[in-house]
Amino acid sequence: MGYYEASSTVDVASNVLFDYLSDVERLPEYLPQVEHAHRLHEGPPPSEPYQLGEPGETGVEQVTVDLQPEGGPPIHGKAWIEVVQHGHKLRWGTGGTRDYHGELDVDFVADGTSLLTVRLYTEHTGGPDIEKELEESLATIKASAESRASRPREVPDA
Repeated sequence: MGYYEASSTVDVASNVLFDYLSDVERLPEYLPQVEHAHRLHEGPPPSEPYQLGEPGETGVEQVTVDLQPEGGPPIHGKAWIEVVQHGHKLRWGTGGTRDYHGELDVDFVADGTSLLTVRLYTEHTGGPDIEKELEESLATIKASAESRASRPREVPDA
């Protein structure tokens, strides 16, 4: 099993960045290979060994994801996601025969700046290719989050 980790500073407040990243519906905005992602509201969530935290702090939910990997066939599947509000952690995985899971942490650095750390655990041992994809994903997340945070907010008509 391969373990990969990368970090990047993001010029967005940690709570704002975490809220953005933990919204499953926004995955396609910052991960180009994800075409659709939706929470499922059917049945109990899967139990995973990495659930940490106190009751009420975490919530594991099932999600569906449509992927279009570069140079590969489209993939539609179910996964799980766990949002841990305390500590700004997000965990995800696929389970089943292809063990793939990961987590991200959003840490406060200074007002308006966060440190984003992503860890991946996968049976694929692509080494440099996976490390490159992880770095590219971090760069895309950084650009998307900073662009979104710099846009003026729309004020509803009174």
